[in-house]
Amino acid sequence: MNFKAYAIDSFYDEMFAPGCTPRPGIDLLCQKIESLPPGELKHRQAAAEKALFDMGITFNVYGHSDATEKIWPFDLIPRIVPAEEWRTIEAGLKQRIEALNHFIDDVYHDQHIIKDKVVPAEIVASADGYLAPCKDLDPPRGIWCHITGTDLVRDGDGRLMVLEDNLRCPSGVSYVLANRRLMKRTFPEVFAASNVKPVDLYPAKLLDMLYTIAAPGLDHPLVTLLSPGAYNAAYFEHAFLAHETGIELVQGSDLVVHDGFVCMKTTKGLRRIDVIYRRLNDDFLDPQVFRPESLLGVPGLMEVYRRGRVAIANAPGTGVADDKVIYSFVEAMIKYYLDQDPILPNVPTYLCWRKKERDHVLANLADLVVKSANESGGYGMLVGPAATRAECERFGEMVKANPRNYIAQPTLSLSRVPVIVEDHFEGRHVDLRPFILYGEEIYVLPGGLTRVALKKDSLVVNSSQGGGSKDTWVVDPATAATNTEQIRSVPYAEQSC
Repeated sequence: MNFKAYAIDSFYDEMFAPGCTPRPGIDLLCQKIESLPPGELKHRQAAAEKALFDMGITFNVYGHSDATEKIWPFDLIPRIVPAEEWRTIEAGLKQRIEALNHFIDDVYHDQHIIKDKVVPAEIVASADGYLAPCKDLDPPRGIWCHITGTDLVRDGDGRLMVLEDNLRCPSGVSYVLANRRLMKRTFPEVFAASNVKPVDLYPAKLLDMLYTIAAPGLDHPLVTLLSPGAYNAAYFEHAFLAHETGIELVQGSDLVVHDGFVCMKTTKGLRRIDVIYRRLNDDFLDPQVFRPESLLGVPGLMEVYRRGRVAIANAPGTGVADDKVIYSFVEAMIKYYLDQDPILPNVPTYLCWRKKERDHVLANLADLVVKSANESGGYGMLVGPAATRAECERFGEMVKANPRNYIAQPTLSLSRVPVIVEDHFEGRHVDLRPFILYGEEIYVLPGGLTRVALKKDSLVVNSSQGGGSKDTWVVDPATAATNTEQIRSVPYAEQSC
């Protein structure tokens, strides 16, 4: 297989510049792929898929008629990000997380940003993720958003923009780690010669962050990962991260509040829990405070948390910043709290609660992407150019009925990457979800999860909507270029996996 017939079309391609010229840092990979014997790349793709199956790397889809677990879709051709561009991404994400953390702390305390009329009070008060019981909470070190997955896209002109922030229970980092392990086995010599920035430090960084937020003076804090259980769509990730970090994987039924502390039930009695990495939404955490019908949380947990006797990551209440309407104000937050210009801009966004913008959206539904403020996974969304007239009309009625709940954005010509389709390559649209940890300092995992819309012409990259993933390599093109001769000089028999 080679790239001679690969069509870039009118989209920005992550791998090739116009004229099918490899972008910086891509040469080594292209040379390796085109040096493989006929059928070898498909063989390696099949081997990778079998490895995913053997490793149990799966996901579930809520409400799907086929309730069985599905193997994580994976494409063998990695996405490559030059190190210089990554430095800009990293700086922009750190800036964004710092501003978001200020915002969350502010809206649960003095609400300066509201009083100064930067963010409207009614928008915060009506956000599903704004939880009144979290008012005046003081999380350890003043950090609310310990773990964030921020989705980035590139438009047709090559500009990187933030599509949305995920601060409650961001998922996908386990696939980053699993994808990387597969790629090291599939293209070991190209991987080594390209000096790809490592991602395997993430479990240790995550554990360090969790220890950081434990109460002072504890020699060996007991850390747990709180999961909704095996039927959750991301349960593989919960089990994977618990194993990689060595922390206890628990469900709500495994925990109890006893003598003012959260304790884990064991065969030797109760053990005090110091830190909870929660992987369920805020409103399921404590039935005494939030949803009384919840069987997933721990009764009394919030009172223990408020008294500083247990740490929770992410802090309850962070979901207010997941709201897609509040997302539209993040650039203003950066200016307000940090007095800086945003490094990574938002995608231009229309707010349907504003009459003028709502009228524009309703008149142009067929050309826009319309999203519900609190849905995820590709649900609650209208992609106008791909929708029928009836679907546009139905969505228009939903917007009219509840304008606060909807935003709209231009239909971006998302960047594309090559994927393997039968015996050739075709372009598919992608986004990128880097993962950010906030403990003593802010750490950005180099690369992150490249999600790819495996359906032809689709703009929806979510796995529940037919999307898959690729490994993301952050490389220094200058360093990689010096190793080109090294790859050329190694006979194929020695290069093979």
